Amino acid sequence: MTMESFEGFGGAKLALHRLGTGRPVVLLHGLFSSADMNWIKFGHAQQLADAGFEALMPDLRAHGDSAKPHDLANYPPDVLVRDAEALVGHLGLDDYDLVGFSLGARTAVRSVLAGLRPRKLVLGGMGVQGLAGWNRRAAFFLDVIARYGTIRPGDPAYMAQQFMKSMGIDREAARLLLGTMEDTPPGALCAITMPTLVLCGAQDDDNGDPDALAAALPDATRATVPGTHMSSVTQPEMGRELVSFLTGIS
Repeated sequence: MTMESFEGFGGAKLALHRLGTGRPVVLLHGLFSSADMNWIKFGHAQQLADAGFEALMPDLRAHGDSAKPHDLANYPPDVLVRDAEALVGHLGLDDYDLVGFSLGARTAVRSVLAGLRPRKLVLGGMGVQGLAGWNRRAAFFLDVIARYGTIRPGDPAYMAQQFMKSMGIDREAARLLLGTMEDTPPGALCAITMPTLVLCGAQDDDNGDPDALAAALPDATRATVPGTHMSSVTQPEMGRELVSFLTGIS
């Protein structure tokens, strides 16, 4: 495992974790998470490395070991897409795969619509509703930030607060980042033509219906792993499904 940095939008210093050698696969983690939490800790990156891939795992802006600026100028619309484009340019990638989970899946979709062209795409923890109507989802997380430290067990926001605590989230940077998300109407998904895997936990409906998302994509496959939105990334089946899809093994 190695870590280096690259410049994202506005010169922000962003962390990049790398594991393995071989075909490049870019993996984008979820909201309030990190490359370590989503891809490294539970062995998914190692499974990919063992299968002949190089796992390229940035910490998204305002997350992990990456910059967490507090200046609004560092958070234009779709800034994470600009960072993804910067990463692909920094590495000189022209033949690669792209994987995203939750916020990472939203970012992957927006990046493809903006012009990135991975060979294969994986959208984890995502349903069609999670790509549109972001204001409702953002309002939930903004409320968690506003009430941080006062939310008690039994409140629907409690688990999000506790996850933020465990990850050491910079709340001001997170608040600014939440305002950058752009919606993707279902009708726009017809432009995503590469083979795509829609991969969700069996009890994961946090971002809506994954079957509806798969149906809206021209060339999509569905796969299910055990768990909820939070727990599915801890399951070894997640890594196995990634390897199976990206290597073409059924």
